[in-house]
Order: sequence, then structure tokens, then C-alpha cells
Amino acid sequence: MSQPSNIFKRIASGSLVVQIIIGIIAGVALATLSPDTAGSVSIFGSLFVKALKAVAPILVFVIVAASIANQKKGTHTNMRSIISLYLIGTFMSALVAVTMSFLLPTTLTLVATTTSATPPSGIGEVLNTLLFKVVDNPVNALASGNFIGILAWAIALGFCFQHAGETTKTALNDISEGVSSIVKLVIRFAPLGIFGLVSQTIASTGFEALAGYSHLIMVLLTSMATIALIVNPAIVWFKTKQNPYPLVFTCLKYSGITAFFTRSSAANIPVNMDLCKKLKLHEDTYSVSIPLGATVNMGGAAITITVMTLAAVHTLGIHVDIATALLLSLIASVSACGASGVAGGSLLLIPLACSLFGVPNEISMQVVAAGFIVGVIQDSAETALNSSTDVLFTAAADIAATSGKSAVTTETSEPQTATNA
Repeated sequence: MSQPSNIFKRIASGSLVVQIIIGIIAGVALATLSPDTAGSVSIFGSLFVKALKAVAPILVFVIVAASIANQKKGTHTNMRSIISLYLIGTFMSALVAVTMSFLLPTTLTLVATTTSATPPSGIGEVLNTLLFKVVDNPVNALASGNFIGILAWAIALGFCFQHAGETTKTALNDISEGVSSIVKLVIRFAPLGIFGLVSQTIASTGFEALAGYSHLIMVLLTSMATIALIVNPAIVWFKTKQNPYPLVFTCLKYSGITAFFTRSSAANIPVNMDLCKKLKLHEDTYSVSIPLGATVNMGGAAITITVMTLAAVHTLGIHVDIATALLLSLIASVSACGASGVAGGSLLLIPLACSLFGVPNEISMQVVAAGFIVGVIQDSAETALNSSTDVLFTAAADIAATSGKSAVTTETSEPQTATNA
């Protein structure tokens, strides 16, 4: 009995990232050697994603409400700064996607669409949907994973509970800790879950399935890599005046890898919460900014919408001037904020952007179908960028605020020393 127990303890205390990498390698090997067996182990991946999606809504609801309820008066949460970074990052992503699409124009071989989903007809519909999500029934919001509604109710209740007794606040905090413990347990099964996800993906699509769309995938991934490794670090450096790359690589390593395989910003919220805690960020800040980022910080989605739209425009031979390209960047940024935090959530917003150029809905829906074909890579990379950036910008704002406080303290202490002297 002692030997299996020791093995389990060693696995539980081992490096999660190393275990995930082992799971990836094992998944690729199994799918290559025995596709039939790989299909049967896909249940591990499905269970892992299902568990994350199950725990994420209640985690966000409880931890946000508890954090605000226990917040001390005068505490600064840097939310204004973080939201500004989210919006700037999303708009810059759209601009980079426009630039890449002009430098590397893409032509699509349009296929017949099989999706029956109805895309939004305009920006007004997107904003209307967001507004109604805010006032959703809290029980329905929790059941359906409506994180905008969950956030709204959690924030409202949090402020109300600020006037409650200490016993109530302590109980909220204890519930938050309990849910966090369950989340940690789910995350420990990430290597096994990712093993199942990788096996299923490679076994069902193969490596050759994406060869026909290699140019489109290259433009998408190049745009996302440019944001992740050049633009976002530049934004973080401008904000913190520190070398951004250690933080950038940490976020990509611990958040991006998991998000790549779960393909859901919402499902990756517990992972990001855990990473923020390890980075020792301000809990009152990240308990709100991380779930908020999963709904509005959508740089990867802005890239997908922009690249796919311009690919359709280029295929149809429609001329695009600079002013229209800038307008597309703005529309893609706003639309991306309305993308759902689930796999493929950005694709149904492509017809909205295509309408700017007069592209018929029948054609734009074929572009959506092409998006689902490359989605096995596109959506994974998009989610990895979105989710890791949530932590990156939250940490950047926290570091900048801490550095600012230190500078103020130093400046105010020197005159006092001189006076004493």
C-alpha cells in the first residue's frame, strides 16, 4: 500500500508543466501508432474540459463576491488600468492582423457550409446581446456559463455584502477557499486530460488534414506570435518599465499551454486564478480581472475575425483602402469583445465583419465553415493567446502599481530624513 501511495504523492507534487508535456508526447504517440485506441481514451479529455467548465462559473461567482465583500475601504484594484490594457491589446491585435493580411494575402477555396448557427447581423445586435447577458437570471447564468451575467451578480452581491457582518464575510471567504481547493484538484488532472485531448485531435483529423489551408494557418499563427512575443511585451514594458519577457514566458508556459488544449477561455479561468496566486498578485484585482478578461480580452479573436474577413475579401477581389482597414480593426475589436469564451466562439462573428465590405451572407458563412476546418489549430492558438494575456496584463498593472507606490514612498521619505537631519 505504501508504494502506490508514494508514487501518487510524487506525481501530485511534481511539475505540472512537465507532466503536461509528457501527456502531449504520449497523446501524439498513441494517436500515431494506434488511432482506434486513441479514440477510446478521448474520454479523459472530455471529462477534464467538462470538469473545468463545471467548476469555473461557481468559482468566478463565489471568489468575486467574496473578494469584493472582504475588500478593505481605500484598497486600489487597478481595474481601470487593466481594462485599458485589455482594450489596447485587442485593438493592436486587429491592426497586426490587417498588416499581415496585406503582406501575405490569402485566397480561400470556399466550401459549402454545414453550420446552422445564425451569426449576429450588426454591432447593435452584439451590444444588445451583451446587455441582456448582464441582466440574466443568476441561476440561468451559472447553469449556462454566462460569465458576463455571473460577473454582474457577483459584483453586485459583493458590494451588498460589504455591509454584512464579519461572520457572513468569513463564511463567504471559507466557501471561496473550498471551491478553490476543488479547482486545484481538477487542475492536477490536466496532464491526463490533455493526453486524451491530443490523442482525440490527432486521431480524428491527422496531420495532413490541414495541409490545404497551410497559408491561412501561417498568417493566423504569425499574427498571434507577433502579438504574443513582440506587441504584448512592448505594452508590458511601456507599463512597467521592466524586462517583460520573464513574465511573458511564464504566462505562456503555465496558462497558454493548458488553454491551447482546452480551447476555452472560460474553462481556463481556474488555471489563470491559480497562476495569479502563484505570482502573488493582488487577489482583489485578479479575482475580477481574470473572469472579465475571459469575456472582453480577445486579441486572438480579433486576429481571427480580421484575417478570415480579409481572406474572403481578397478571394472576391474587393479593394480595401487604409481607412476601411482601420474601420475593420475597430469593428473586429468590438466584435471580439462579444465573442463567447468557448471553442470556436469568434468564428460566428466573421459575417459581421464581412458585411462591412458587402460580402453576401452565403459567402461569409462558407468562410465560417473554412474557419472550423482550420479551427483545430487556429482556435487552440487563439485561446492560448487570449487566456495567457489575461494574466499578463493583470500582472503588468499590479507591478506598475507596486512600483509606483514604492517610488512615492522613496520620494516622501527623503525630505523627512533631511528635515530630521
